[in-house]
Amino acid sequence: MEMGTAIGSYAPDFELPGIDNAVHHLGRYLGRYQAVGVIIMCNHCPSVRLYLDRLKQIQTEFQNQGFTLIGINANDDRAVPEDSFEQMKRFAAEQQLNFPYLRDMTQDVAHGFGAQRTPEAYLLDQSSALCYRGAIDDNPQSAQAVQTFYLRDAIAQLLAGKAITLNSTEPTGCSIKWRQ
Repeated sequence: MEMGTAIGSYAPDFELPGIDNAVHHLGRYLGRYQAVGVIIMCNHCPSVRLYLDRLKQIQTEFQNQGFTLIGINANDDRAVPEDSFEQMKRFAAEQQLNFPYLRDMTQDVAHGFGAQRTPEAYLLDQSSALCYRGAIDDNPQSAQAVQTFYLRDAIAQLLAGKAITLNSTEPTGCSIKWRQ
């Protein structure tokens, strides 16, 4: 079990290819936004699919307030062909993703964060310090039944310059498909 990035320490920098065929550099996002949400996700995981609309809503709600989400798929596509780069492009178009979706082929970024699940959320401030890690909210099965919006609350607190009241939760969902 990896520790990964601890709350308050710096997130791993990355340069990863996106489904737009551009290379995405974390440093450039940190230069443009007050806060960046990294979601370790994939195409095939049912838990990710349950959260897609909620993630798109978070992006819509905060994108004009100095925030962006970045989706990162680290799954081994030899184990799960559905998570290949080409399939990511199709998935993003079908699901109308409104945030960048990047491919972590080497799995270095997922390892650096200490990711275990899809979806798993990480919230970074402008200095790249990790402010929140864990679940998106407390009810994967039903958006209507959510009691605590962990990620949304953390984003709102960070953008308002307040302390984040809950900075770590246990993520749920599929295990990351690591290379053998």
